[in-house]
Amino acid sequence: MTSKFLRSVLAIAVFSMISAWAQTSGAATPNAPSAASAAPASPAAAPSTPGIGTKVGTINVEAAVFGSNEGRRDADALTKKLEPKQNELKAQNEELEGLQKQLQTQGDKLNEDAKTTLVKQIETKKKSLDRSVQDFQEDGQAQGKEIFGRILNKMAPTIVKYAQENGFQLIVDTSNQWPQSQVLWSGEGVDITKAIVDAYNVQSGVPAPAPTAKAPATKPATTTPKPAAPAPTTPPK
Repeated sequence: MTSKFLRSVLAIAVFSMISAWAQTSGAATPNAPSAASAAPASPAAAPSTPGIGTKVGTINVEAAVFGSNEGRRDADALTKKLEPKQNELKAQNEELEGLQKQLQTQGDKLNEDAKTTLVKQIETKKKSLDRSVQDFQEDGQAQGKEIFGRILNKMAPTIVKYAQENGFQLIVDTSNQWPQSQVLWSGEGVDITKAIVDAYNVQSGVPAPAPTAKAPATKPATTTPKPAAPAPTTPPK
């Protein structure tokens, strides 16, 4: 589903949402009245921030969102929604391949007018298919992005709360692998993805999707048939 551009957009969304929730959580306790500042500060009385430690954790935010019950449910619904159009594009692609095969196998047997007409028909159908595939992919990505952003916005407080309660100072997103990400390597012991998914499933109250004959997708499937390459034969002048 996700192209490089979409992944960069999702990364910005992850940073913005989680940072906003972390700032909100940190600002939840207001400062004491100004009278408190009048008292002399004691070096031994420096306050400590509860729940803040020195541990570093990792989370695959994309896997957490689309691995949650809500994410799986909405991704499956999007896949089913896009399936008719995907089948339509597949049929158009097969029709185009059939015309190209006809040109390659029978082109030398057709008269000039028939061959020219067939070539133009192939070009017209290919341009139409290319536009339809691009529109389909952009629509699927946009709807997948909407699902991702909506669920992440609700999941972000769970991530922040878990980090604070378990002494994490830093949580790094590993949705992308190095070199697309700055994370070169991380061990399984620091990954909190499953813990966040489990906690969010309880919070959301969304039941697990019913098992199907094939494994459920973890994110919306927007794969489309690759448009057939244009036939190499051109009409004679």
